[in-house]
Amino acid sequence: MTISLTKKLIGATVAAGVIVALAGCGSAPAPASSTGGAKPADANFKPCLVSDSGGFNDKSFNESAKIGMDKAAKTLGVKALEVESKSDNDYKSNIDSLIAGKCTMIVGVGFKLDAAIADAAIANPKVNFGIIDSLADKNGDGKPDAPNIKPILFDTAQAAYLGGYAAAAWSAQEGGNKVGTFGGMKIPPVTIFMDGFVDGVKKYDEDKGTSVASVGWDKAAQDGSFTGAFAANDTAKQTANSILGQGVDVIFPVGGPIYLSASAAIKDSGKKTVMLGVDSDLAVADPSVADQILVSVMKRIDDAVNTTVLDAAKGSFDPTPYVGTLENNGVGLSSFHDFESKLPKGLTDELKALQDKIIKGDIKVESAASPK
Repeated sequence: MTISLTKKLIGATVAAGVIVALAGCGSAPAPASSTGGAKPADANFKPCLVSDSGGFNDKSFNESAKIGMDKAAKTLGVKALEVESKSDNDYKSNIDSLIAGKCTMIVGVGFKLDAAIADAAIANPKVNFGIIDSLADKNGDGKPDAPNIKPILFDTAQAAYLGGYAAAAWSAQEGGNKVGTFGGMKIPPVTIFMDGFVDGVKKYDEDKGTSVASVGWDKAAQDGSFTGAFAANDTAKQTANSILGQGVDVIFPVGGPIYLSASAAIKDSGKKTVMLGVDSDLAVADPSVADQILVSVMKRIDDAVNTTVLDAAKGSFDPTPYVGTLENNGVGLSSFHDFESKLPKGLTDELKALQDKIIKGDIKVESAASPK
């Protein structure tokens, strides 16, 4: 089935049955209009962004951060300086180049930049920094290493729990009764998705009296299948094949571009396996795989970056960590798009009820990687 980008964008906007059901009762990060389009309080304000080695075209967290930065810059009427890291060795030099370029607010995208951001913040106390998916805590004391760092964190286990439940429901309907996941690097921003996913599958089994199995991740042992990086390459495809070979109906690749390898592996297998997207609404971000995406587990990095930059521009930089949750709409599920008409009866209502219970605290979704 071929699904156009236009159709996807419309679906993301008007699929009220899912969007309204799963939006969460907490308020989202403040929209760009909160500044009224005013100029920054400081005429020298210059927002800047540095990607991790995945680059800005990863259809995932780097691209989402860039969208948020671009939105903030447009609202403020300023030019954002954005640099792309080609490898992990680029982080320090890229951040140094932004500092030399007179950046006053620098956001680093991803856990892998934590040490470079921490060092730069300590050395440049007059520059404000944001860091996605990390505390920039080299000291290990549970807080950022400098007062000019704002951690931008997400409790994605909550949204992945809903994704795991939906995956189990789909697999039970398809008859395979098995789902699987694999990750890029074995780091907390990846394993937090996997923890929530397998717990959501378990919840479905408890509620329905089924035996949908999950493979690729053992939460108790904190061990599973990983590619060792975030690149879409032969290693990622082989890892996907090892999961597909176990007969899964749904596969959850957690790690930016590795979804491309999973997509290729599914096509080569000739199976009807579907995927869960990660970070962004993948069916919209990459229409080429839309017919394989059951639903996406999103963390709204774009909104968080946008708000962080706008606050800094107003002179209201706050180093208190932001934590995206279901309640504040920082994480959540996307629309099911064209799969909505094929879902098990009542599934969206069940997901809404689960989400409400998580928000109220009646269901505790726990991961060793959850923000504390």
